This record gives sequence, structure tokens and C-alpha cells, in this order.
Amino acid sequence: MIRSALPTPQLTLPSFNDNNRLRLLSGSANMELSNEVSRYLGIDLGPMVRKQFADGELYIQIQESIRGCDVYLLQPTCRPVNDHLMELLTMIDACRRASARQITAVIPYYGYARADRKTAGRESITAKLVANLITKAGASRILAMDLHSAQIQGYFDIPMDHVYGSPVLLDYLHSKELSDIVVVSPDVGGVARARAFAKKLGDAPLAIIDKRRQAHNVAEVMNVIGDVRGKTAVLVDDMIDTAGTITEGARLLRKEGARQVYACVTHPVLSPPAIERLSSGIFEEVIVTNTIPIAEEDRFPELTILSVANLLGEAIWRIHEDSSVSSMFR
Repeated sequence: MIRSALPTPQLTLPSFNDNNRLRLLSGSANMELSNEVSRYLGIDLGPMVRKQFADGELYIQIQESIRGCDVYLLQPTCRPVNDHLMELLTMIDACRRASARQITAVIPYYGYARADRKTAGRESITAKLVANLITKAGASRILAMDLHSAQIQGYFDIPMDHVYGSPVLLDYLHSKELSDIVVVSPDVGGVARARAFAKKLGDAPLAIIDKRRQAHNVAEVMNVIGDVRGKTAVLVDDMIDTAGTITEGARLLRKEGARQVYACVTHPVLSPPAIERLSSGIFEEVIVTNTIPIAEEDRFPELTILSVANLLGEAIWRIHEDSSVSSMFR
């Protein structure tokens, strides 16, 4: 007896829009910013178990299927830097082992960036070391904001998108309608950043503070190159750590006759005694973004915090849609 072949079953494949592949996960470093980004994108943060063992070891488990998905992990490596960096690496490894199609590490603040070259013998280039760790953990791509130096982009052997917090800061300054603005770089290394900022402020004049650093986190200000007398000085930098550099710069600008002094900074690291220095009354306003969370008790009347959630959300969406991120700044 010859049996007929069994009929081939007709499979109904589920419709799977590519946008459904987008997943946003957050580390513990800045949950408020992650929630804002998720609202901008119109998606929920992915569920995750995050805990520590008694000896401090981290445990991460992704609680939904991300197989074949494009996963974006949002985690600034801010204080405590080592804990948040290790958490990011663990999340990347968990996503890689869960068969994510692409893993993008979204790092609003990139820690260990200040050691980006050898300035003396027998020292580590930690900016490169961290880049190696993130890449080896399994990241496919990096999205970072306002790196301490642009050369860090070259430390990665995977695609990297570098966005800037300046559009958010500039929009706020434009809304204040300040007059007679002079943009000031707090040191020679920040001239390119300050020049680009000044150009977006209607080609405002530029001044430079000549600074001689004696040791890490200790700055000695010498003089101002440029005219600030009677003007509104806007000090522009990528980060405030102990606030020694920017506070000494503000005092010098006052001494040189600046009418008002504003600080515009992307990353508020704010290590002690930064709060005391910044709230001493020398600044009209200290304008920062929320790439790093600031505790309620560390806030002071002159402090203004602007959100970069929409900017990061737009960058994530453009990366996911394979469109240009650099066009955001034209």
C-alpha cells in the first residue's frame, strides 16, 4: 500500500514590524533620565532583575525575550563610577547571551575619560581601557554625550555616535535674551568647544582663561585672554567636578570687570566641595544637564538643570531607523 504524503502545514507567520525590535533597558545610575527617554520614544523600559550579593557582586537578569532585538542600554558611569561601570558591563553581557541582535551602550556621561593620553611615565590610559572593556563585553555600538576629549571616539573599534548637550544649553540661553555675551573657555583645552558654542550664540566674542594646573583637581588661574569688561561672561565646559577651575575662572572674570557670570556645563559631577563653591554667589546661574542625577540636598538656588532626554531619545530613534545622527546638529 502506497501512502500519500502528508500535507505540508501552512504556517502563519506573525507580522513583526522592525520598530517592535527596539528595546530600552536602564541601569541604576540615572533612572529618572531613562524614564524620560522611554516616554519620548513611547516604549516602556524593559523589565530587569538587578541585585547585589552580600559581598557586593552584581546580578543582572533580563526578564523578557530580546532575541533578535536592537537593545539600547542607558547607563552613565557616574559616581560610584566602578559600580556603575561594572553594572553596564554585566548588562551588556546579559543581552549578548540573550541573543540580542544589536547592543548599543547609551552612555550620557563617560567616566574615566580624563586619562586619555600619557602625560607621564608608567600611567594608565583609562579612557582606552574602558573602551576595551565595553567592546569586549559585547557592545555593538556606542552612543555618548560630550566626551571629555573628541579623540576618545577613536578608542572604539565599533561604531560610535557622539552627540552634544549644547543644543539644550543654547536653547535655554537664547530664551534668557542676554546681552553683550562673551563666551569663555576655562582653559586652553576647551577652546574648540567654546568657539563652537560662541558661533551658535550669534558669533559671540571668545575669551580664554590661561590656567596652570599644579595637581589633579587643583587649578591656578593666571589671566584672561580677551575682553570681558562690562560683558555677560558665559563659562562653557564639558564637566564640573570639584568646581575649582570654573570657580577660580569666575572670580578672575569678575576681577577683570565682567558684569555677570554664567556657567554652562553638560556633566554635573559635583564632587565635594563643588556645591559650596558654586553656591557662594559668584555665579548668576549654574546651568547643567541631567546626564548625571543630582540629589535634592545638593541643589542650590543658582542651579538650573535641563533635560537631555529628548535629545538622547531622538538620537536612539535615528540610530534605530538608520538615519543620520550628525544632522541633528546642523
